[in-house]
Amino acid sequence: MKTEFGIKLWHRWWAMVILLPMILFPFSSIAGIGLQVREKTLDNGLKVILLENHKASVITFQVWYRVGSRNEEPGKTGLSHLLEHMMFKGTQKVGPEEISRIIQEAGGRINAFTSKDYTAYFETLSADRISIAMELESDRMANLALREEDFRTEKMVVMEERRLRTEDQPLAILMEEANALAYRSHPYQWPVVGWMSDIARLTLDDIRHYYETYYIPNNAFLVVAGDFQTDRLLAQIEKYFGSIPRGPTPPSVRGLMPPQIGERRVTLRRQSRLHACTFLYHVPNLSHPDSFALEVLNAVLSTGKSSRLYRALVSDTPLALEANADYNRISHDPGLFSVFAQLLPGKTFEQVQNSVEQELDAFKREPIKGPELQKAKNQLEASFIFGLDSLFYQAMLLARYEISGGWRKLKQYLTGIRNVSAQDIQKVARKYFRSENRTIGILVPEKTKKSAPLEKSQLHSKTTQCR
Repeated sequence: MKTEFGIKLWHRWWAMVILLPMILFPFSSIAGIGLQVREKTLDNGLKVILLENHKASVITFQVWYRVGSRNEEPGKTGLSHLLEHMMFKGTQKVGPEEISRIIQEAGGRINAFTSKDYTAYFETLSADRISIAMELESDRMANLALREEDFRTEKMVVMEERRLRTEDQPLAILMEEANALAYRSHPYQWPVVGWMSDIARLTLDDIRHYYETYYIPNNAFLVVAGDFQTDRLLAQIEKYFGSIPRGPTPPSVRGLMPPQIGERRVTLRRQSRLHACTFLYHVPNLSHPDSFALEVLNAVLSTGKSSRLYRALVSDTPLALEANADYNRISHDPGLFSVFAQLLPGKTFEQVQNSVEQELDAFKREPIKGPELQKAKNQLEASFIFGLDSLFYQAMLLARYEISGGWRKLKQYLTGIRNVSAQDIQKVARKYFRSENRTIGILVPEKTKKSAPLEKSQLHSKTTQCR
């Protein structure tokens, strides 16, 4: 068993083993990941992104639709997620629940997930069985069977999912309420699962219209990574997907996020044993050059037990049971930089707020020292490179970048991280960590006869996965 110290040394050694060749040979396969990608758009508008990789006889096949909760409208939130459930209820050729069974019998894995920006479906199979996935995915893109009895059942499933994962979880409710307040005039304010009252009112006609509007080839793209011959696979994709007719261009999202001009605050009272709080700041996504500095700043603030936030709130001056920060630069629209803490008994929100503000203000007062900056960059690069060892992760990265601004932007990541300076971090801290750009959410425990169990935070999941 590795000790914590041994694990840190092992990680550092592997980081050097991997990063040194990148420094000496900048045109390595990692730096040149975009050069290995082949892209083609079919006549019906379906984009195909292929990453040929022969290290194992496996293929991951992913279908991404450019629709998520940001595409919904008031009164009909939760449509994207509910339709994801319905996509497993069969087609005109395949019965309910048969899709998953067929993939499992072929020795593969199948799943789906919904976010604010997209809905995605994937299969991972032996390379010689990939045609099974193409046949099933093309079939449900064009011929989904939408039956009233299935719809009623899945709607109840989703409503129960919301109860269990959100309404019965004080921390999840806290983040949902704070998020809604921060995105007051943008559809990112809606939870991916939807509001309970909206889910209850959704009809099968709503689902059918949504499917016909967004589940069309010109609003989707395929990402395939693994052991295949590119030209041969393109011919197979043309065979299965090429005849699906394109549809009218879906409506664009009209919600805009004007600059926040004053601090917002929500206080939530729920049955809980501990206080908790979150601080949300509006920040840009990957389309803005500041995103690289924010990514590095987040690493300095919250990566590992030696991070500034952990030391300030958990280890050196114990104020919180846990503390973390999160920044997701890969989003379609500008997002949030969040800081979260679950307080220790007897500690106050004012103490935690003061400590969080001190840590954020420290970035503004003086530039970060060289060793700490380089450590954060090394952590980000090593995490990125280790992730690329997975075919599935390679495909996911390409797809998420495609959704957020084009997969070619992925090639900019390592260079962008390496070029971040101490002055860049100081600049973004001064620019975005302002009280008028902040939304605060506070969870205050209600006194109950029976104490609720301690919750562990699962606040930073960006997707809702149904299976």
